[in-house]
Amino acid sequence: MLRVSRLTDYATVVMTCIAAHPHDVLSTAQIADEARLELPTVSKLLKSLSHAGLVESFRGVNGGYRLARPAEAISLAQIVEAMEGPIGMTECGVATGQCERESQCNVRGSWRLVSHVVDNALRAVSLADMLKPQPAPPVATVALSTLKSRTTA
Repeated sequence: MLRVSRLTDYATVVMTCIAAHPHDVLSTAQIADEARLELPTVSKLLKSLSHAGLVESFRGVNGGYRLARPAEAISLAQIVEAMEGPIGMTECGVATGQCERESQCNVRGSWRLVSHVVDNALRAVSLADMLKPQPAPPVATVALSTLKSRTTA
């Protein structure tokens, strides 16, 4: 099964919590309470999200966190990258030189195409979109012939 880590999932929960209060500075305790997550976990997430420039931190009695930019300008891909690094289905899909079999690999191009599709899908969803109730998505199918024609072009 392919999936994001639990911390990345929690990071999206924390970010949507903050995005739901666009004009407020929320304390770590407020975020943890609203997100129903443990305070140490939320602190760890906020540190990573702040380092990635997705949230701003404010010190002092009324300190806390708010989004660094509007929710519409933050993509799901940026949250995933803040927590997990570059998006790629395989190591060679992220950077070259990561595998000794790279030069003779006959599936590298297909995996890079899949990585590109996943990356584009995550970039197409904004944090503001994550706040909206979503209908169940249709099951996406890609014809094998489509993949073959794209990798040979």
